[in-house]
Amino acid sequence: MSYRSIAIDGPSGAGKSTLAKRLSQELGFLYVDTGAIYRTVGLAARARGIDPADPSAVAELLPALTITMGYGEDGLQHMFLDGADVTEAIRRNEVSAAASKAAAVPAVRDFLLEMQRRAAREHDVIMDGRDIGTVVLPQADLKIFLTAAPEARAERRFRELLERGQQADYDQVLAEVVERDRRDTQRETAPLRRAEDAVTADTTSLDLEGSFQLLLGLIRERLGPLEGGGR
Repeated sequence: MSYRSIAIDGPSGAGKSTLAKRLSQELGFLYVDTGAIYRTVGLAARARGIDPADPSAVAELLPALTITMGYGEDGLQHMFLDGADVTEAIRRNEVSAAASKAAAVPAVRDFLLEMQRRAAREHDVIMDGRDIGTVVLPQADLKIFLTAAPEARAERRFRELLERGQQADYDQVLAEVVERDRRDTQRETAPLRRAEDAVTADTTSLDLEGSFQLLLGLIRERLGPLEGGGR
């Protein structure tokens, strides 16, 4: 059986996870949040007092980790670290910075690559991240580069943190967004970049519903009606 794959890449705060999750529910695809996988590595490094930017230390940590994905009855992805559900813990703001640093370590990307590709071999998937269309799934049926202005992405992240009951300062969040963009685009291993055959979708001036309709329209235009697709 041949499965279909949709790759959504873009910078931090562009809305990739939120939109990919909703699209997967609309189309009957499995949603794979690759950012959550890297966040799990970042969380593991922090919990063990390891600098996630230290390639040697992180590489030595990896063989001892057991990282798995699971899906609840609602189809939502859960991350497990050594058997413990860390789905909520990996969303803390400090883990975001650790994940970005860990993702720049070549050994981490190699360690997690097969997990991501196996999901696409076994299911219809919508997968989002930084290098899905360029490295993880270069043969994806549709590649979307989702972006928005840094200020708009910072505002979304700021509101998300407040809604979760976390303290946040907009200026600090904006600075973190800009710094993460710099790291993600300038790292040597799998930098964030638009695949040559990707469609760019800019959501700076769109709300969540407008962004969803934009991406759903692109998918229907390129791949035809997919509602009811199997997992």
